[in-house]
Amino acid sequence: MIRTLLLSLAIAYLILLAALLFAQRFFIYPAPRGESTVPSGFEEIAYQTSDGLILRSGYKAARDGKPTILYFHGNGADWQSSVVATARLTPAGYGVLAAEYRGYRGNPGSPSEEGLYRDGRAALGWLAERGVEASEVILIGNSIGGGVATHLAHETQPLALVLISPFANLPQVAAERVWWLPVRQLLEDRFANHEKIGAIDAPILLLHGDADNIVPHHHSHQLAELNSSARLAIFPGAGHELAWRDEAERAVLEFLENIDAADRPE
Repeated sequence: MIRTLLLSLAIAYLILLAALLFAQRFFIYPAPRGESTVPSGFEEIAYQTSDGLILRSGYKAARDGKPTILYFHGNGADWQSSVVATARLTPAGYGVLAAEYRGYRGNPGSPSEEGLYRDGRAALGWLAERGVEASEVILIGNSIGGGVATHLAHETQPLALVLISPFANLPQVAAERVWWLPVRQLLEDRFANHEKIGAIDAPILLLHGDADNIVPHHHSHQLAELNSSARLAIFPGAGHELAWRDEAERAVLEFLENIDAADRPE
């Protein structure tokens, strides 16, 4: 009986390993499917990625003299949720390009780390074609979207970078949750924010809830320690839904409104 039990456990473990190895992106990117409505005040736009995909997302132009936010949502959300997360920012005149990912909400393709980076570059390119340069773009990323925002901030020089409930890197947060599986070795997508944030030369704000049981707040502490210019705000009682809480939006608005002109890239 003991041998049978051990054999059953071993088989179950191997099945889990196989699922992690071959179906990991199914679990990492639980993409919402189907069409959805366009929120009031936004227009649906489309841009092409470097590998030929046409992606649809949402856009609201900035008021004259105000910068534009390029917002990257979390892995289980969609661009319409980014509209909710910026509800306090658009009345202040900030433009918002609520980016969408491949494979999400009717968009073609399958999501992956490199794919999301391509999608983010395409969104930046769309803004540049309309006269909004990277130096006038505020990159905001929520959860896994923080990986896209951090990567683009590392490649370009944005006006500012805001990370909400970010992780230091995907294998680390996965290993903390399922320590009994070798996720660090098996995950293909890594979103290594901890390797990039130290080289970013822009004002940085990190927001995290101390009750976040999906990405614990020590990840934001870890990232803040890697860039001396980063500001960190921890919200008592807030979980992984922080991006949609009023206190988080107020903190982002205050941060953006108080960026000194001397902090802006030339």
